[in-house]
Parts: sequence; structure tokens; C-alpha cells
Amino acid sequence: MSERLPVHPVDPQPRSIARAKALLHAGGLGLCPTDAGYTFVWMLDARDAEERVRRLRALDSKHPFTLLCASLSDVGRMARLGDTAFRLTKALTPGPCTFILTASSDLPRRLKLDKRRSIGVRRIDHPVAQALLQAAEQPLLSTSVALPETDDLASHMADDVADALLERVDFMLDGGDCQPGPTSVIDVTGEVPQLLRQGFRPLES
Repeated sequence: MSERLPVHPVDPQPRSIARAKALLHAGGLGLCPTDAGYTFVWMLDARDAEERVRRLRALDSKHPFTLLCASLSDVGRMARLGDTAFRLTKALTPGPCTFILTASSDLPRRLKLDKRRSIGVRRIDHPVAQALLQAAEQPLLSTSVALPETDDLASHMADDVADALLERVDFMLDGGDCQPGPTSVIDVTGEVPQLLRQGFRPLES
């Protein structure tokens, strides 16, 4: 049975975070509020959870997912941070930005099997997401809650997300409504950074 775990959006209760952590470590699929809407979350080695996400969102096997990292150190373990990438990531995160970075040779084997040359990385400016990442003690995989059969799902509205998805996941950390999203997307794999998408909080190109 799915669990809707109430959690304070600014000072998340350790009990709710601990329960979410336990469900993640058991291979579960969850929903978590962020600084740009709710997102699906699962552990790096949770293949069943990932397949559930692919079916829910009707994604093919090559669709890339985003890594949520608690710190710049975690980002540096997952991706190559040259001077420009480091400066931008440090300046704009935590915040509603997704960075496309060159994958590190030290990526976990689970991700290397996908032969990734680049990865999307986020550091989230939301206390609930930050608490969950700290509890998990490793980056989490994520993707937006967009669904193929629903064009108008308000991903930042807790009740709307619960109505559409609670029965299809193992848990939802319900921190109430959050910022709407989407994130800005910045590609830093080349010599010159490229702003691929302006998010709800515009950045200068």
C-alpha cells in the first residue's frame, strides 16, 4: 500500500524522512517535493523502480534520468567539473537548475551500463529533498511527474500529484505545494555553456 508521509516543508520531521529512506532502500519508488515541482525518486540500483517509471511515463530505454546530489562533492564524483562547470554549478545551485555535464569515469557501474557520456545533475533548494538526500547517503535518480495521458497535471500541487500518482508509487513525501517549475537547463559539456531551456525562474543567457 502506498504511504502519504506528511512532512513540514521547512523543518521536515525525521520520522517521515526515515520512513522514506527505508522504502527507497527497499527498492521503492517515491515522490518528493522540490524547488521546481514534485519529482519521482529512486535509488541508483533500483531497477524495478526505474522500470515502473518508464512504464508510467511511457519512456523508452534510452531516456536519460537526472541525478539529484546533496553536495558539490557528490556532483564532482558523478561528473567532470571543469572550471566553468564548477563556477556555474556553485553559483546557481542549490536552485531550480539542471546541468548537463560530462559523465565521470567514476560513475557507479549501474549507470555505466547505459554508456552515458553526459548526465543531468541537480542540487535542489528544498528542505525536504535535501533531508531525503542526506538520509539516503547517495545521489538519487529522478524524473518529472509528467504523464502521457495527462497534459495538465499541476506537478507543484500536492493534492493533484497525490490524486494522479499516489497509488502508483510506494510513498509520497507530502510537503504541501511547492514552486511550479520547470527547471532551467544548462549544457556545460562544450567549451561554451548553452542555456537549453529557461525555467520558471529565468536566467540570463
